[in-house]
Amino acid sequence: MSDPAENAGAEPAVATRWPELLTALGLAALALTVITDSLRVGTGWADDGPRSGYFPFYIGLALLGASLWTAGVQLWQWRKLQPFAERAQLRMVMAVLLPMVVYVALIRVSGIYIASALLIGYFMRRHGRHGLALTAGVALGVPLAVFAVFERWFLVPLPKGPLAALLGL
Repeated sequence: MSDPAENAGAEPAVATRWPELLTALGLAALALTVITDSLRVGTGWADDGPRSGYFPFYIGLALLGASLWTAGVQLWQWRKLQPFAERAQLRMVMAVLLPMVVYVALIRVSGIYIASALLIGYFMRRHGRHGLALTAGVALGVPLAVFAVFERWFLVPLPKGPLAALLGL
């Protein structure tokens, strides 16, 4: 980790403006979706109690209000430069985010078990700096345990991919 005094005068790689504004607008769009669907299924009271859209409608209204407030505050203070993240912090986020994106893409191609073994192995070696034997044991053992629990005990199928089909699993 770097010394905070050393980074005190550093220009942030990203200011809070765009992340806050885009998040607020994204949440406002989500809130509008919730409100619209709640209106479709009904937001009032029926003989047996609230209709299915009653609570989501009000939660959507609260989310919309908070999102618009946040967007408004951000637009009002647009010229004020507040740091969101420095380059070193963004590198740390990307060190986790990029492998997770690859993991999600691999699930579609190889199934969740192989993708999980690769992800666990990668993180244990790259970030945990664990030995090969421990990494291999955990990276293979966790997906096998998940397979036993979900596929065999609970009978919940998870995405397996083409290799599992070849093995007849």
